[in-house]
Amino acid sequence: MKNKSPSFLLLALVLLSVVLVSLLVNQGRASDNQRLFNNAVIRVQHLHQLAAKMINDFEDSLLPEERRQLSKIFPLSFCNSDYIEAPTGKDETQKSSMLKLLRISFRLIESWEFPSQTLSGTISNSLTVGSPNQITEKLADLKMGISVLIKGCLDGQPNMDDNDSLPLPFEDFYLTIGENNLRESFRLLACFKKDMHKVETYLRVANCRRSLDSNCTL
Repeated sequence: MKNKSPSFLLLALVLLSVVLVSLLVNQGRASDNQRLFNNAVIRVQHLHQLAAKMINDFEDSLLPEERRQLSKIFPLSFCNSDYIEAPTGKDETQKSSMLKLLRISFRLIESWEFPSQTLSGTISNSLTVGSPNQITEKLADLKMGISVLIKGCLDGQPNMDDNDSLPLPFEDFYLTIGENNLRESFRLLACFKKDMHKVETYLRVANCRRSLDSNCTL
């Protein structure tokens, strides 16, 4: 049996090196994506907790009669994000793809870029946490992180979702809130809390989708 030529052995070593480098690069990308997902979930969890704290502080500042009146408002109220097509229940959320959930999360966060500037401006006397600038910055950071995750899902393919570039209807919807309007201020906070809860849920399920786990329960 003839010995393999040096050139053949060299070629085999080169191919093996290429395979090993490719594996290391893929592992590195997977690790980076997992870190980005973890950071995104942590950031939206913080925003959701902040929203809950803000609305609790607001309610605590009200008189009992005002609190009773406001408790009847939000279930019938309209949020700007209602224009964004999103899963309507747990089953639909669990069946949605990772890319779809990331895109919806991106749109929800984007819908608060301008309204977040008024979160504390209209009710600053009754809030003890979060300034509008801090909230806006946190939303911008989260939006950027989700954008990177979307690009990672596309893996170089063009983004075919036309809705990503469409402006939200009435993007200044919340900016018309009067300084002394308790009803509208409450709606602002309640909608913010509602949307942050949505994004937290979608990112958790999207992260589960990434692991190919078929049991992404909510």
